Amino acid sequence: MSEANTTPDAPAAKAGANVIRIVQGAEETAQERLIKKQIPAWVISGAFHVVFLVLFIVVGKMQPPKVAASDAIAEAVVDKEDTEGKNLDLTNVDKGLDSELASALPVDRVEDMTVAAPVNLDVPVGNDAKIESTDASQALAGFGAGSDIGVTGDTGDVKVGDGGAGGTGMTGMAGRSGATKEKSLLAGGGNDKSELAVARALLWLDRKQIKAQGNWVYDGTSRGDTISATAMSLLPFLAAGQTHLKMPKDKNGKDTNKYQATVALGLKYLLAHQLPNGSFKGASGQYMYSHAIAAVALCEAYGMTGDKNTLLGPARKAIEYIVKAQAGNGSWGYTAGTAGDTSIVGWQIQALKSAALCKDITVPEAAFKKASEFLDKVAEGSLKSRYGYTSNSPTTPALSAVGLLCRYYTGWGPRHPGMIDGVKKYMNTWMPTETRFDMYYYYYATQVTHFHEGEAWHKDWNPKMRDLLIKMQVAESNKDLGGSWDPDSGMIGSHCGRLGTTCLALLTLEVYYRHLPLYKRDATGLKELERVK
Repeated sequence: MSEANTTPDAPAAKAGANVIRIVQGAEETAQERLIKKQIPAWVISGAFHVVFLVLFIVVGKMQPPKVAASDAIAEAVVDKEDTEGKNLDLTNVDKGLDSELASALPVDRVEDMTVAAPVNLDVPVGNDAKIESTDASQALAGFGAGSDIGVTGDTGDVKVGDGGAGGTGMTGMAGRSGATKEKSLLAGGGNDKSELAVARALLWLDRKQIKAQGNWVYDGTSRGDTISATAMSLLPFLAAGQTHLKMPKDKNGKDTNKYQATVALGLKYLLAHQLPNGSFKGASGQYMYSHAIAAVALCEAYGMTGDKNTLLGPARKAIEYIVKAQAGNGSWGYTAGTAGDTSIVGWQIQALKSAALCKDITVPEAAFKKASEFLDKVAEGSLKSRYGYTSNSPTTPALSAVGLLCRYYTGWGPRHPGMIDGVKKYMNTWMPTETRFDMYYYYYATQVTHFHEGEAWHKDWNPKMRDLLIKMQVAESNKDLGGSWDPDSGMIGSHCGRLGTTCLALLTLEVYYRHLPLYKRDATGLKELERVK
């Protein structure tokens, strides 16, 4: 298929006739000029300054009303109905109740960039006060500083260095709680209904955890892969700002970390199954999938908390394993060191990018470069906007979405011709529909289109994707399944069942704040949102 450039040069503006104005001044004396022009100007200027001085004195004695961060954010919202009930309590699914999760981040901590510039975050994401206990062994019993799992060190392919974020945490995750979350949610096009769907799904997901062990189990053909199931189930909680550490209560005395125990148990399970070389036992035969998802969970948990005692070593070792497992052609296979395909590459790149955003983990640039070379080989056409499995013959829209997200993480910006053309294909051919419910495709395509922003996101993709997921969520009246999504008809539904489908649907509804855009434009999208509505 031939590729056409979708960004032609704009037509030149029509040239108008030159206009020359000749102004002739009347002759007048210096005395007349003083009386007619200068004296009146002095009088007007003097009067203005007297009035301004009086107003300044009066206003200076007045105390300006205090405006809460949420009030300031609400003023920028175009559609009031879409914002009612925002910041819902993650464990309360009664529509219309005010949030019990207070804004913990002031608006001025919304960063202009999420990579390529250091950001000094003094505390972990989601909290402006000191954590009650930074000793993670209290939350993850037996996996504190004395653990020999994933020994910390500065040797190997990944070492302590100058990752994209500064301070503690990930700049790319600063939108997961507080005022930054509110602003990201509103700017991106989320609403009260989408957050209610998230709250309901998290409740269902929490109930599916095997509390005695801390893990989750797929209900598809990959039932034995508890590493992948546990890691994938942790991601939506992390995306919602929930961590394994105990956070102080908000100003109203309410808990700010409703699912602390759930996340702590899940992380403990992963750490207990990590081998000395950084890989994980208990994964399926296609274990590089499982390994990458587990690495994403560890990096995100570390990035959100800065918990060096418990998570830094294991996260580093998991990333080192991925770097060493890359095949000569730049791809990853089902097992370490073997050549693979675009789908497997997608999860490895997500893991490497999560690590690269952390202050204390540096990913070799060569790993991204080699992956880009593989993507070049499986990309179709000069614009490289569609991707195949192991060759440049595209077969499914999901693979193209995977390829484009990888391109975004390895250097393409939102205005790259290939990115523009790829998003255009989504709009023309592969829009979200109930008859083609493919969460693997929707998970990737939503991230790509969200990062792309513009009219394609705000007017086309997001409203359809968001509302489709809200509509298809199982109603709360179903005691056992309420809050989940039925298994899709694609790869995720077959292998991962209801659990995997629900996890990806959740992450898709959390896209507004899960990762802030790598390339910031106009106030986190607020101006763009107002322009296209």
